[in-house]
Amino acid sequence: MDTSELPDLKLLQLFDLLYDVRSVTRVAEQLGQSQPTISIWLARLREHLQDPLFVRTPGGMAPTPQADALIGPCREILESLRRFAAWEIAFDPATAKRRFRICMTDASHITLLPRMLAHVRTQAPGIRLEAARIDGNTERALESGEADLAIGHIPWLGGGIYQQQLYMQDWVCLANRGHPRLRARLGMKQYRTEGHVAITAGTGEQLLEQALVREHIERDVVLELPGFLGLGAIIKSTDLIATLPRHIGETLAKVNDLVVHACPVPVEGFAVRQHWHARYHQEAGNRWLRGVVVQLFRSSGGAGG
Repeated sequence: MDTSELPDLKLLQLFDLLYDVRSVTRVAEQLGQSQPTISIWLARLREHLQDPLFVRTPGGMAPTPQADALIGPCREILESLRRFAAWEIAFDPATAKRRFRICMTDASHITLLPRMLAHVRTQAPGIRLEAARIDGNTERALESGEADLAIGHIPWLGGGIYQQQLYMQDWVCLANRGHPRLRARLGMKQYRTEGHVAITAGTGEQLLEQALVREHIERDVVLELPGFLGLGAIIKSTDLIATLPRHIGETLAKVNDLVVHACPVPVEGFAVRQHWHARYHQEAGNRWLRGVVVQLFRSSGGAGG
């Protein structure tokens, strides 16, 4: 085949994204293009492959059998190009120019990211860090090289993923230092009667919910938050309490002058680990990044790492 007959890279990126998101509008947003431009590209790809590839349905753009058959080879090509562009025989952090993408929770944005960023800016000034969410796409992102590491409690990651324990987490409760009804300790009776802020996200939240069900505790939830942003200010300005992992709890307490209480509910602890794909186990840059994380955060636990 003449190289002029090969599809453009942008068409392969379009195919890869559209197969996942099933929306021309969302693909246009992610590629930074107008919707008419994406429609033109899709028409070119359809003509090149002589197949509709995606058919409009009430649930979005559904792939045809031909698209199902071609998505694997398409992604292999894209991954080969990524590895080709990023290839380095050796990795010198002092001179390297590279972006590392790390999947983490919003709690880690507060507890881990500032210290990691400070270290990298000192030791590797040409390195750019990008924080991404932990979600259903994390395993594929690690495998494809879209993400370099995932840090957190992620027990659902499957085969081909290496992991290394950093520290253990137990659970604590946060309260206003001037709370009118809390003094030395927070007991189970008071835990049941006080108003709570519930965090609905976080990879360890399921452990808390299981413990509450097991102990037959129904909290008086006054406020639900999708993450930890603003939690410290809310606890500081109200008589509400929050139950959360120790690392983020102690960090928020220090910043907002809050009181950390032992959690009266017996909640199962969990390990925070860093995860990477076997394909990048020996890759020099990935090994350096993992070493930085271990150096900064591996311990028996605690906000200091």
